[in-house]
Amino acid sequence: MTDTKLTAREFMIKSVTTFSPDAQVMDAIHELVDRQISGAPVVDSQGNLVGILTERDCLATVLTAGYHGEAAGPVSEYMSRDAITVEADASLMDIAERFAQTPFRRFPVMHDNRLVGLISRRDVLRAVLNIGG
Repeated sequence: MTDTKLTAREFMIKSVTTFSPDAQVMDAIHELVDRQISGAPVVDSQGNLVGILTERDCLATVLTAGYHGEAAGPVSEYMSRDAITVEADASLMDIAERFAQTPFRRFPVMHDNRLVGLISRRDVLRAVLNIGG
């Protein structure tokens, strides 16, 4: 990948499934499974990114219910609050480097402090195939 001008904006998913912090986590799990996605951003009523809910976070729900017999609760109790984001104009090379250095599979994409998309490892690999032949 020699052209560093390719950006997140060009390869991100623009139609993003999101969750509200007060949505029930079991409903969110159903949505993840039904849509065959492994995570989604959590946004407040003003559209501000407040976290991300992943399959890993959802496993805590299973453990809580299994061990303690408790009802699950809202997404806000299980989501990761410190979501690492990338800017829409970030180069794919920079994003690929961040993926290589972190365990994360996806990053929310931001523009002017607003969520505008989601980019995954797979999106970066798809970009490589598209430009590499």
